[in-house]
Amino acid sequence: MDNVRELLSKKGNEVVSVLPDLTVFEALEVMAEKNIGAVLVVDEAQQLVGIFSERDYARKMIIKGRDDRTTKVGEIMTRAVLGVEPSTTIRECMALMTAKRIRHLPVVDQGRLVGVVSIGDVVKAIITQQELMISEQAYLIGQLERSISGSP
Repeated sequence: MDNVRELLSKKGNEVVSVLPDLTVFEALEVMAEKNIGAVLVVDEAQQLVGIFSERDYARKMIIKGRDDRTTKVGEIMTRAVLGVEPSTTIRECMALMTAKRIRHLPVVDQGRLVGVVSIGDVVKAIITQQELMISEQAYLIGQLERSISGSP
């Protein structure tokens, strides 16, 4: 698995999103139900306008003492959202997430939201790549050893 397209084909491309006029409490209910740490925020035309995460909740709601039953997601969401294309490599995703200290990347293909990848997805994909490479190398070493020793 080398790029986001392949990752999405394995994990699925479900996008959990909310509208900006949903209350923070309602968005948290969606996140709890889906067992996720963030939701994408889209407008009525399904265009990405932001992201709302547990980090937003902690920093913009709890610390500031705001009411999650009256505050709208659009008031506290992160508006500057970095995204990637399906052709983006897994390593590029990891570099971007590490450099920008973000945990979720929306996937946009020709202006259309087609998925989201999390830091967990990226780490799992990299570990899988490394395990495959180690397995292939072990096989080749075994073949070489058998060749050198004259074993079939």
